[in-house]
Amino acid sequence: MQRMPSRGTGPELRLAAELHRRRYAVRKHDGDLPGRPDLVLPRLRVAIFVHGCFWHGCPRHGTLPRHNRAWWREKIRRNRERDARNVRRLRRLGWSVFEVWEHEDPAVALWRLGALQRRRAAAAVRRAPKG
Repeated sequence: MQRMPSRGTGPELRLAAELHRRRYAVRKHDGDLPGRPDLVLPRLRVAIFVHGCFWHGCPRHGTLPRHNRAWWREKIRRNRERDARNVRRLRRLGWSVFEVWEHEDPAVALWRLGALQRRRAAAAVRRAPKG
C-alpha cells in the first residue's frame, strides 16, 4: 500500500487535463493550503480534492480488506475526519471546496463545478447592497 501514489493519480490527471482543456488556470498540490488540495483554481478560490474510493470510504465503491478489518475501518474513518477538518479550514479562509470521487467522469465533475460557481454567483447577487 505504501507504493500507491498519493499525487499524480489517473483520476487527478484526467480532471486536470479537462480543466486545462476548458482554459481554467490550475495549480497542483498547493502546499500553502490546508490539506494540500490536489488541484487549485486560484482565480476562483476553489480547492479540489480527488478522493480515492478505497482510501476515503466511497459510499458506492469503498471496500475493506479481509485482513485487519478493524484497523482499516479506523484508518478510513480518520482519513474522512481529516478531510472534513481540512474542508472547514479552507472554508474559513474563504475558499470553496470541491470534492470528486475517483470513479466520477471528469466531464460530470466539471458540470458539478459549474453548478457550484452558478450558486456562488447567485448568492453574491442576493448579498449585494441595493441602491
